[in-house]
Amino acid sequence: MKRWLTRDVLLISLSAFFADAGYQALIAGFPIFLVLYLKAPVYYLGIAMALAYGIGSVFAYYGGMLADRHGKKKIALLGNILIPVLSFTGFASFAAEATAIFSAGWWARNFRTPARRAMIGDISRKLDKPKVYGFLNALDVGGGVIAVAYLSIGIYLGIALKLIFLATAIPILISSLCLFLVSYKGLPGRGKGNIKAAKKASKAVKSARAKIGAYRGVILATGIYGLSFYSLSFPVLTIAQQSTDLYGVLSYAVFLLVSAVFGYVAGVLAKKMVRNLAIFGYFLAGVGSLIIGLSYHFGLGVLVSYLGIFVIGVAVGAIETLEPTIISLVRSRTNSGSGMGALTSSRSIGLFAANIALGFLYVLGPLYAYGFAAAMAMLAGIVLLGFGSKSKI
Repeated sequence: MKRWLTRDVLLISLSAFFADAGYQALIAGFPIFLVLYLKAPVYYLGIAMALAYGIGSVFAYYGGMLADRHGKKKIALLGNILIPVLSFTGFASFAAEATAIFSAGWWARNFRTPARRAMIGDISRKLDKPKVYGFLNALDVGGGVIAVAYLSIGIYLGIALKLIFLATAIPILISSLCLFLVSYKGLPGRGKGNIKAAKKASKAVKSARAKIGAYRGVILATGIYGLSFYSLSFPVLTIAQQSTDLYGVLSYAVFLLVSAVFGYVAGVLAKKMVRNLAIFGYFLAGVGSLIIGLSYHFGLGVLVSYLGIFVIGVAVGAIETLEPTIISLVRSRTNSGSGMGALTSSRSIGLFAANIALGFLYVLGPLYAYGFAAAMAMLAGIVLLGFGSKSKI
């Protein structure tokens, strides 16, 4: 039996591991740097995240399109090489400058994401796709755990944030090296020797059309879920306000660790993926947001907030595994890049609105912000169940 964990699957997953081992330290540290060090108001954090994610949606869309036209490996490498720009965020002396530097690196990250997701789907057999995407998510998020761990140690030791941020460029560059070593060649030519491959591709396109309801459901639902999927900067800030900076940052490590474990579990046990994405992904994410909001509002303590973080981690693990798996199953290799681009872009558009909304709602009270997020997540689940009810995926 052919192994699902091939050399290229491992290299792409390791690339994800090292990339997150770098920039996730920025994700966790940015709200503290922006609000507590540069003294920007909380709503500015929402605006900063909205700019990064919102404009990032354009980069994701065109990254996916260009991946199908010019080669997925080439586009993935191009974007990945530019991500270290955000490692210089800590040298900013005012909020707008920090936002611009962080956003530029994040746009590069969004540009390469659809191509990388499409690559790993293209080289995996249909039955192996859930396990492969679960493994990718586990290493992806596992790298984030490492990033938050050294960020926490650095903060505890009193190391300047700008030096910790600068060090993130090292694992990101290693990530690019892993992508460079991938032997992925893209689609085969259309010569006489590949007539069978062409027929298979044609059948795959017809099969994808039959599953268009599930595809549209995921794209629409992930956009709505994006309206609920605030940057994890907000829970980090909420818990830091409840206790200390260190507990705030460590909450992000808990989220990443739980997400890694349950993302892999979701891939291994993948059955009825559309339904599970709606229930164990979107609905559960709403429950987690509500727990954090209620914990802060009623002063229930850090442990209850951590419970909310745990629930969101389970939900996001399922979402990050099942969303790309479904897209990979309903799109052919010829347009898998644009399919992943639409997925990332749809999420980013939602994130643009979500972070602006949550930034201002947070000023009124965290419960308003997290309550809005919970409502949008549950609406995404309802939409997905409606569109994908006839799907066998």
